[in-house]
Amino acid sequence: MTRSSHATIAIASLISERDWQRQVTDAADLLGWSWCHFRPAMTSKGWRTPVSGPLGSGFVDLVLVRGDRLVMVELKAEHGRLTIEQRTVIDLLRPAVEVHVWRPTDLEIALEVLR
Repeated sequence: MTRSSHATIAIASLISERDWQRQVTDAADLLGWSWCHFRPAMTSKGWRTPVSGPLGSGFVDLVLVRGDRLVMVELKAEHGRLTIEQRTVIDLLRPAVEVHVWRPTDLEIALEVLR
């Protein structure tokens, strides 16, 4: 790994998942995508995202649509890990839909997909 690769990973490690999501959604907005993100809310039982059905637990972070294209994305901080539920949802969606898992070091890949 080159010195610049190490520097890129070090910088990417400082980006929170929330900031990473903002970067991706800002790019999506600029490139003409419509998107949605289901945010959790604080309840008396902690943070919860109201959802039902077998895909609910572990559902992807972003659903993006432009023209005839539907893209679903799970966003992770650089060292974040997919949960078992997230892996299951991705595996179920992947045969039917374009699904990606992006981390901050995947910025160029994300932009290429969104172009």
